[in-house]
Amino acid sequence: MVKKNYGAMAKGIVEKAGGESNIVSATHCMTRLRLVLRDPSRFDTDGVKAVPGVLNVILQNGEYQIVIGQDVPDLYAEIQKFEGIKAGGTVEDAEAAAVDMAQHHGNVMNAILSFIGGTFSPVIPVLVAGGLTGAVLSLLTTVFGVSAESGTYTVFYAINQATFYFLPVFIGYAAASRLKSNGFLGAFLGAILLYSTINGAEGLDFFGIPIQTVTYNSTVFPVILGVLFMSVVYKFLQKYIPVFLKTIFVPLITMLVTVPVTLIVLGPIGNTAGTLLANGVYAVYQAVPPLAVMIVGITTPLMVFFGMNNATYPVVFALMAAVNSDPLICTGMAPANVAVGGACLAAALMAKSVEEKSVGVSAGVTALCGITEPGVYGVLFPKTYPLIGAMIGGGIGGLLAGLLGMTQYVISTPGFISLPAYIDPAGSSYNVMVSMVVMVVAVVIGFVTTLILGKRFEKK
Repeated sequence: MVKKNYGAMAKGIVEKAGGESNIVSATHCMTRLRLVLRDPSRFDTDGVKAVPGVLNVILQNGEYQIVIGQDVPDLYAEIQKFEGIKAGGTVEDAEAAAVDMAQHHGNVMNAILSFIGGTFSPVIPVLVAGGLTGAVLSLLTTVFGVSAESGTYTVFYAINQATFYFLPVFIGYAAASRLKSNGFLGAFLGAILLYSTINGAEGLDFFGIPIQTVTYNSTVFPVILGVLFMSVVYKFLQKYIPVFLKTIFVPLITMLVTVPVTLIVLGPIGNTAGTLLANGVYAVYQAVPPLAVMIVGITTPLMVFFGMNNATYPVVFALMAAVNSDPLICTGMAPANVAVGGACLAAALMAKSVEEKSVGVSAGVTALCGITEPGVYGVLFPKTYPLIGAMIGGGIGGLLAGLLGMTQYVISTPGFISLPAYIDPAGSSYNVMVSMVVMVVAVVIGFVTTLILGKRFEKK
């Protein structure tokens, strides 16, 4: 594989982005470098795409997202060395630039999907670590005979349970940060909702107004709605309260207003919305399971391309809360992701240049592990025929998954590396064996179909 020069990449990107002075903030997620600019007209999209190592450039709701791959932290470390670029930038400048760009390039649906995806994306490492710890627990008890009463089990169980019990805290911080508000106040709101006298409490009232009983540790919608309202209150107070009073009164008034409104109005609405979403999605799945999972398998590369894949997390959490597993979204994405890997490896086999082979192999191996953005942007869409091969492989794999009743028991990035996520907590090996078969079939079909289509493409 061709080794990347991250220093040269950083220099090239900054130059084509209009220089240090044009970059308000620089952050990154799992695979993308995210920039907010002062003057978008100075951003040379084609020039950035031409920088070696850059897979694609996406403009989404006020951000220029430069697709790099899982090694984006190495590039980000070089970006941080530029003295004129501050990680995160200033709240005021970043907010103004993002809003301005959203008005010119975005729409309501794009903004919603961008907000949801941007909220859940930073939390994915926590979900993967905590979710797969649940699979480790299943292995320890069913294979290695570790007692559920042992200290070892207790420690691993705490890691797994804390991930999802305190999820509103993580989501609160991420959502508030995404809205250019105060992330710690967002986390504070999540912590308040989880406090023992609030979470699942019965018979509460606020100045005589009854508070509906809601179990906040099993849903993410209440804290998201609460943070949306909190951000409006916070920004209003930041604008109108005198500077010398802001430190004390902005956070105090923000929380005194936000918490009651969330408990009385937004929390119950979010809880109801989550329940209805789970019931609706599960009803669609129950009507025709093979077709529903097949559709997810076919469309996953498209969702990744348009940045919609992370926006499915609320549905996943709703399903987990309703039926204790995800038989649809992650289950359909698993064969789709590994089919992308097969398609990329086939494209690498047919590639003529060393660079194309390197990109194909790297993207293929990464996709087999569950991260498909390098493959989607670097191989599938530029060549087209690997995209068709991956969609066919993902669709057939999804159809097979639906027919055999495959499901995912813990939240993790769907792929071979997350195979323990398919271990049945009850001890049965059926689901994990089915999952292995489904993913192998998807890889083989994605690989073979891409080879066949690629040969016909070359003849034409």
